[in-house]
Amino acid sequence: MGKVSYYTEEGLKKLKEELDHLRDVERPKASQAIAEARDKGDLSENAEYDAAKEAQGLLEMKISKMEATLANARLIDESQLDTSKVLVLSTVKIKNQTNGMEMKYTLVAESEADLKSGKISVNSPIGKGLLGKSVGDTAAITVPNGTMKFDILEITRS
Repeated sequence: MGKVSYYTEEGLKKLKEELDHLRDVERPKASQAIAEARDKGDLSENAEYDAAKEAQGLLEMKISKMEATLANARLIDESQLDTSKVLVLSTVKIKNQTNGMEMKYTLVAESEADLKSGKISVNSPIGKGLLGKSVGDTAAITVPNGTMKFDILEITRS
């Protein structure tokens, strides 16, 4: 069995939509490109045909990977999550001990991470360092340029 991934309702919906797009739009396009290249004559010297076949192979591989991910996807019931500790889907307000800067991050599955919107992966160094911590704890996180210390100020649900 593959690796189980946990998703929010929004993240699962996005994954399904992307898979549907690949199946319903991209797959017919790939078949069409192969048919057009085939109509151009001799297949043994037809680079366009080879490229179209390769593109189709890559597309099929991506579709099967996404189907496997979806098969192992689990929806997180946000109402059942504990707010006393940092878990997946926790929104954490932290303060950098070095410069006093306060930041707010939501810990999400790797596929939903988006730093611009404040969503970091639970598999990132900061995400891993915050998991399991409670308000008042200090998280010492090893980053490429040393160790950063963050105070956990607040834990909420997004």
